[in-house]
Amino acid sequence: MTGTGTRLDLPGAAALLRAGGIVAYATETFYGLGALWNREDALRRLAGAKARPAGKPLPLVAADREQVAEVAAGLEGLAERLASRFWPGPLTLVLPAAPGLSPAITAGTGTVGIRIPGWAPARALASAAGGALVSTSANLSGGPPPVAAGDLEPELLSRIDGVLDTGPAPGGRPSTVVRIGPEGPELVRAGAVAWEAVRAAVR
Repeated sequence: MTGTGTRLDLPGAAALLRAGGIVAYATETFYGLGALWNREDALRRLAGAKARPAGKPLPLVAADREQVAEVAAGLEGLAERLASRFWPGPLTLVLPAAPGLSPAITAGTGTVGIRIPGWAPARALASAAGGALVSTSANLSGGPPPVAAGDLEPELLSRIDGVLDTGPAPGGRPSTVVRIGPEGPELVRAGAVAWEAVRAAVR
């Protein structure tokens, strides 16, 4: 595919993702870059489009629990309590990766960061595409994450295949990232969900 950054509707964006394309789309925080989790060709292109350093895992968003189960294991116990409390919403849980999940996503960690986003258009896109989507911020590595489709950098637009413009994203802080360790939840990245709220939810 060639990068065009074409504006797409939902069916067009979903079809492009299924064909191995890269689409920018809004989440409950910022615009992200999406590729289907099982399209290895798109995962390789996405890292290049962002000029992203090698060895960094790629987070995912899912439409529902069924899509989560395709790519992750271990949504039980404390992780299940946090998912029930904060999903859909900006809480990324770091879970054991399903067998065979691409190293482009896990970066060799054996884990995957995933959430069910609070922004309905993002869930609708994952549902229509038929699987969990990469959700790394839609900016060149090191740049500011865009709140609106019009904020996407021209250089990045030239490297991706389309944009699902559903209006401005709410912005604010990125998703909070939490890993469930042997002694309970561990804060990986502070974000939109307060750490105190996470700790309270598992007491």
